[in-house]
Amino acid sequence: MLEQRRHQRIRFGVQPRVKVGFGGKIGEGCIENLSMSGLMMHCDIPLEIGQSAGCEFSLFGSPVMDVSVTVVSRLGDLYGARFQAGLINQVVIEDAIRGALASGKASILSVHEVCGRKVMRIAGGLNGSLRNDFMHALTRVGIDEIDLAGVTQVEQAGLALCVVATERHGANIGEQSACFAEAWKMAQVRPGSVTA
Repeated sequence: MLEQRRHQRIRFGVQPRVKVGFGGKIGEGCIENLSMSGLMMHCDIPLEIGQSAGCEFSLFGSPVMDVSVTVVSRLGDLYGARFQAGLINQVVIEDAIRGALASGKASILSVHEVCGRKVMRIAGGLNGSLRNDFMHALTRVGIDEIDLAGVTQVEQAGLALCVVATERHGANIGEQSACFAEAWKMAQVRPGSVTA
């Protein structure tokens, strides 16, 4: 799982809604994940691989993005689509992603090799939406350290993942943002103990 993607995949604690236009029909759904090159979405109307569709969405108060996509994969009602975005759409998408990460409503998890050690980096929200990627990295890749310097919001489910990583898989907590450090300190307090 060492990062080989051209664009990082953004996950969401609460999946943003998306409107989809295809074949004269309008459908609705939610965005599973997003990158600068495309998105993965659930949709209530059937889409066809290789065909174009229109998508309209906003990321947590960002300006509404209206983009054309090419459908590239399907698994049930889950579709992978590649943006046919121009420069204007790319700038709007970048700004929306940056805002969602800063507010902790979106997350990026990546794994890198640093000086022979495998380091998992998390930016944005530390939440339950990261569970599958987080556990895959721990159990299949093997993680030596978790870098949490880019974390902007912490949820209980995200702290639980870190507890599992440190107590069951021997990973070390590395760099920490201020909000993570405070939450982690509180998570380490055992019931019945006195904090200073």
